[in-house]
Amino acid sequence: MNPHRVTSDFEQSLCQYTGSPYAVTVDSCSNAIFLSLKYLGIKNKEITIPSHTYMSVPCQIIHAGGKVKFKKSTKILKGAYKLSPTPVWDSALRFTKNMYEKDQYMCLSFSGPKKILKLGKGGAILTDDEKAYEWFKKARYHGRDSVSHLIDEFDMLGWNMYMSPDIAARGLLLMAGMGQNEDVSQEYQNLSKFDIYN
Repeated sequence: MNPHRVTSDFEQSLCQYTGSPYAVTVDSCSNAIFLSLKYLGIKNKEITIPSHTYMSVPCQIIHAGGKVKFKKSTKILKGAYKLSPTPVWDSALRFTKNMYEKDQYMCLSFSGPKKILKLGKGGAILTDDEKAYEWFKKARYHGRDSVSHLIDEFDMLGWNMYMSPDIAARGLLLMAGMGQNEDVSQEYQNLSKFDIYN
């Protein structure tokens, strides 16, 4: 099994299902959000999210250099929401046929019992931005290109956020029988009450 090939095959299957021109797999939806925000350069910018959401979202906004602004929401979150004013979406609770929206960065999750595509771990970024796609591929893998590290010409600092080939292989198998699907709902607590995010 070629580890690079199985990952790219899984990414291609995500594109075909979601309607996105490009898909970049990563190790979590949280890191998909982080990389998207880093790419967009949100340092010192205010990002608005629902008050009731998964705790990694405000964490990743802060880690990417942004400031969190909570918008009052209900305790039940369904499907996807936009991290305003950016084109980044937390799509952890959405995995539906032709879900991709033009000019957006939609971040998927494959971990947790509520997810539609249950891989135990992993996420992906859907985009139609070729430049961002190339940046995400290198950023997730220590700044590496998909060549041997012995001949790579390193020109960026990256992170260890790539999806392992065994998870990509499992994802590829499960995609074969993927139906239309509907948005998932999940209950979250009110994060705006915690000083750590403010």
